[in-house]
Amino acid sequence: QVQLVESGGGLVQPGGSLRLSCAASGTGFSVSVMGWYRRAPGGQRELVATTITGDSPRYAESVKGRFAISRDNAKNTVYLQMNSLKFEDTAVYYCKAILRKGPTTPLGTYWGQGTQVTVSS
Repeated sequence: QVQLVESGGGLVQPGGSLRLSCAASGTGFSVSVMGWYRRAPGGQRELVATTITGDSPRYAESVKGRFAISRDNAKNTVYLQMNSLKFEDTAVYYCKAILRKGPTTPLGTYWGQGTQVTVSS
């Protein structure tokens, strides 16, 4: 069974940094897309950053220059480095992965359980 396991959330002061990680466990798959979404209190889930195999990373305008997404393909893991954190970055962050069985055969879309990021003084 494929699972996405997130870690790295917590409480941080404004201007601080956190690094989130998300690892896809299991066998018989490879990763096409991995990315991060977030949902602020009372808000909608929104795209934060994605990385697609063979393409450049994409970021929400609100996090450009502060956040960086990266992947370790050997470990099927995606990271989100968050710097210069602001109060408005407070949200539950969700990892998303689109997996495949082979070069052209889709497997499915999977979501992590979510990890809380709280920015507070």
